Amino acid sequence: MIVCVGEILADMIGEEKNGSMFYEQKAGGAPFNVACAAKKFGAEVAFAGSVGDDLIGKSLSAFAQKMGFEGCYVYENPKKNTTLAFVSIDKTGERSFCFFRKNTADAFIPRLSEKLIKSADILHIGSLMLSEKRGVEFIEKLIKRARKYSAKISFDVNFRSDIFKDEPEAVNTYKKILPLVDIVKFSEDETDIFGKDYIEGELRDKLVFITLGSKGSRWLFKGRSGNAPTIKVDCVDTTGAGDAFYAGVLTKLDGKNLSVITDGEFEDILRFANVCGALNTRGKGAIDCLPSLEEIKKIYNGRA
Repeated sequence: MIVCVGEILADMIGEEKNGSMFYEQKAGGAPFNVACAAKKFGAEVAFAGSVGDDLIGKSLSAFAQKMGFEGCYVYENPKKNTTLAFVSIDKTGERSFCFFRKNTADAFIPRLSEKLIKSADILHIGSLMLSEKRGVEFIEKLIKRARKYSAKISFDVNFRSDIFKDEPEAVNTYKKILPLVDIVKFSEDETDIFGKDYIEGELRDKLVFITLGSKGSRWLFKGRSGNAPTIKVDCVDTTGAGDAFYAGVLTKLDGKNLSVITDGEFEDILRFANVCGALNTRGKGAIDCLPSLEEIKKIYNGRA
């Protein structure tokens, strides 16, 4: 089973009309997006996160309960507000973010049960809570607990320097966690931030996936590497494309021994995940337009 832990928030997707900005509320948060996508792609999934005890938080909690997860643990914090991400989309579908995240709930996740952690073949962790000291400590302790049960630890960099004092502080904080994980996803821009030497050197023994936008994606593992192309679609909104991609990756890796996966199998995983990510850009929001497994297989099996 894939157990996803981290931020669940409201994506406020903006659109300008007649000189005014209008915002449409969508469920979001990278690890929650991954959980929703992996479930739709056929994996067994549990999710744990925290929202505020407010109108938006309650709507997100209700949304999560309807996703059909094998376990759903969304804590409604009575002392915090729900985290918001304001999203602006340009004419090509690319987006930029601005977070409302002062003293909000996403980093205040209660201690998870031993039963939940023990159930994880893959423990996937979101990165937003790294901007809080308690969030870093929570992740470090969670990874240590999961190691007792031989879970593979997954981490999506999802780099957000604007929630730290500055970029160097953000990079240093991420580097506290990256050596502790087994599987990690970078975007192409994020590889420029951390550098080729760090990724291919310090993270050499990690299974690394890199999304390359319209150029597809790449994998690296213990000195081996490979690429796979993606498909062309009419892009409306790239929000959640990387999460859908990574959910495809984790769905394919669930239950597998990483050390025995061949280069050809890694390329196959990329092709599947590329289709997942590309098809999710056809509408607004990270979750509402997730493709069905049947849609994905129709293209993936045809190697289109």
